[in-house]
Amino acid sequence: MTSSFLEKLNIFLNRFIPVTTPLAVALGLFLPGVFINLRPFVIWLFAIMTFSGALKLTAAELGIAVRSPVPILLFFITSHVIMPFAALLSSSLIFQDRDLITGFVLLFAGPTAVSGFIWVFIFRGDKALGLTLILLDTILAPLVVPATLSLFIGETVSMDMSGIAVSLLFMVVVPTIIAVVLNETSKGKIPAAVCPVLDPFAKICLILVIAANSSVVAPDIRFNEPLVWIIGALCVILTTAGFLLAKLNGIGLRCGRQKGTSLVIAGGLRNNSAVMTIAVTFFPEVTVLPAIMSIIVQQTITAVMGKLLIKKDDEPPAL
Repeated sequence: MTSSFLEKLNIFLNRFIPVTTPLAVALGLFLPGVFINLRPFVIWLFAIMTFSGALKLTAAELGIAVRSPVPILLFFITSHVIMPFAALLSSSLIFQDRDLITGFVLLFAGPTAVSGFIWVFIFRGDKALGLTLILLDTILAPLVVPATLSLFIGETVSMDMSGIAVSLLFMVVVPTIIAVVLNETSKGKIPAAVCPVLDPFAKICLILVIAANSSVVAPDIRFNEPLVWIIGALCVILTTAGFLLAKLNGIGLRCGRQKGTSLVIAGGLRNNSAVMTIAVTFFPEVTVLPAIMSIIVQQTITAVMGKLLIKKDDEPPAL
């Protein structure tokens, strides 16, 4: 009875991701007093999501992903050169405020989102490649992001490498190591027993994380200001372009559906929390607006683009 319910719940959450994601954003925006209380637990919710996805990984799969440098290199070129340049060009055509333009470049120069791993999990991508891209991009962010800003804007910033390292350790590295060790030592028996419960719970964690992050920016969003809508529209356009460009990378590399899916997710998502931290620490207040609007629209776009860019015939049955 319980097993059947969890299976149906998992299928429901997979199928209605495009609905549940904007619902989570709305909950955070309209009930910030409720979901702001989840903020101290976000790092642990991320850890659960990572653990759930990595539980089916093996050490050999991670090794194969690291030994295939071409997809990784193309990801970095697309994410940290082409997309920041597109953000600079498009925002310069629309806005006159240099700080706001800097905000768009910063947003699309930021590292890929840790939450991308659960999306790779949901859309049945290559989990090893997805995890590798998240790890490398986050670790290299203190070098890559300032270099990108210096190249396109001429700004010099420093980043809290220790803070990034600690967050990465708890959200990605430790859960992955534990999950892979459990999978290897049990020869797949632990994942078979635990995953039917963890899979739907991980997706619920994603909804809670989105609601918690949205609640943080709720006081700063004034929907009666035209500027907010213009910034939001450009965020939608650029984020969508990032997913499409990442899809073209997968097609060009002929790397197959699973690796292509991981490239799409990693290439389209940005770590908005990291970008917001940099913006409020080193730049004027207006610089943070693109990151705030991105938090509102990004996860919904991810759900929709995932459904559109992954052929339905290629999608395996829901986890």
